[in-house]
Amino acid sequence: MTMFRPNGNDSRLASSCFFFSENCTRESVSATTRRHCARRATNLARSRVPRGVPPLAVGSVASAMVSPADARPEAAPPSSESEPSRPDLASDAAAAASASATAASASMDDRPTVAIVIGMAGSGKTSLMQRVNAYKHAQGKPPYIINLDPAVTTTPYDANVDIRDTVDYKNVMKEYNLGPNGGILTASNLFATRFDQVVSLCEKRSTEIDNVFVDTPGQIEIFTWSASGAIVTESFASAFPTVVLYVVDTPRALNPQSFMSNMLQAVSILYKTRLPLIVVFNKIDVARHETLLRWMEDFEQFHAAVDENPTFASDLSRSLSLVLDAFYKGLRCAGVSAMTGEGMEELFDVIARARKEYMDEYLPELRARRAKRDGETEAKRAEEAEKVKRDLAADSRGEALVMDGSNVTPESFVGEEDTV
Repeated sequence: MTMFRPNGNDSRLASSCFFFSENCTRESVSATTRRHCARRATNLARSRVPRGVPPLAVGSVASAMVSPADARPEAAPPSSESEPSRPDLASDAAAAASASATAASASMDDRPTVAIVIGMAGSGKTSLMQRVNAYKHAQGKPPYIINLDPAVTTTPYDANVDIRDTVDYKNVMKEYNLGPNGGILTASNLFATRFDQVVSLCEKRSTEIDNVFVDTPGQIEIFTWSASGAIVTESFASAFPTVVLYVVDTPRALNPQSFMSNMLQAVSILYKTRLPLIVVFNKIDVARHETLLRWMEDFEQFHAAVDENPTFASDLSRSLSLVLDAFYKGLRCAGVSAMTGEGMEELFDVIARARKEYMDEYLPELRARRAKRDGETEAKRAEEAEKVKRDLAADSRGEALVMDGSNVTPESFVGEEDTV
C-alpha cells in the first residue's frame, strides 16, 4: 500500500527534511541549537508520514518532481558516511529561503498569470477548466494546469501537476480512519508540505506559458479556510501575478437566497486571500446572468425579487444587500458557458485587468510586508546572537547562566529551607 504513484507527469514529490528544518534554521544561532532543530525536524517528519510512504531521508534535499523533459537520472540515497552535517543543512535552507525571497521581489512583468479556480460543488469548475484548456489550445498557447482535488475520479483535461499522482485519497482515509471530507483535507495538507516544488516547476516553465490554472476541491471550505489552501494561495501570490476565479452556478443563483449566499462566499474569499477576485457566472447557456448583474447594480430590484417569494430569510437578505452594495462597486464579473464556450474572450479580458490590479496594488503591499518581516527577522536574529554571546561569556567565567531574564541561580536555593 503506497501513497506515491509516479506516472511521468510533473507531480512526483521528493523526500526531504528541508520543509521541516527551514523554520528552525531561521530562529537559531548556535551550531548546537541548529543540530537539535535538525534532529527534531527529522523525527517529526518521520512520525507524520503514513505507513507505506518512504520516510523522509535526512540530508536528501532533492527535487524529484520532474516532467519527462526535465527528467534526470536520480542519484542513490546518500549513505551515513556521506551525509552532510546538520549545520550544512541549516545553511542550505537559509540560502534557499533568501534566494526565493530575492526571486519573488524581481519583476513579474514577464511571468504567467495564475488563476485559482474556486467554487461550490456543482458550479462547474472542472468543466470550466476543460473549456479554458480547449480555448487556449485553439489559440496555440496551452495553459499549465494543476489539479488539487484528490477525490475526483476523472478529469476532462490532462493536468501537468495532479495531486492524485502523489497522494492516494482512499489510502489516506483508510490509514487515518477518516471520512470523505477529512480525507480530502488531510491529502491536501500532505501535498501542501511539498508545494514549493510545484511553484519551482511553474517558474521553470514561465517563459513558455501565459496562464496557470489551478482546479480546487469542490468542498470550497476545505480549500478556502484550511492551512493547505493558505499555503497554495500565498505561495503562488508571492511568485506570480495571481487572481482568484469564483465560479457561480447561474441557474441556482437566480434564487435570491442562493444569490446572497454566493455573494457572501465571494466576500469571504476576497478578504481571506486579499487577491483580485473575479466572479464567473457559469452555465449562462441554461440561464442568463444579466438578472444577477442588475441585482448587483440596483438593490431595489433585488428587494423586489425577494418580496416575490417571502421567507423567514427575506429580511436578512434584504439587509445584506444594502451592506454589500459598496462591495459590488469594485467587483469584476464575467458570464461564461463551459458547455458552449460562450464568454471565453470576455473572461480572459477580465483576467488581464485583474492582473494589472495585482501589479498595481497587491505587489507593493507584498513587498512592504516582506521588508517588514525581514527587518523583524534580522532584529530577532541579532538579539539571539547577543544572548548567545552573553551566555558564552558568562560560562567561560564560571558564572551561572541567566535564563529568560530570571536572576535565579542554583546557589540561590542553598539554605532556602532554613529561611522558610
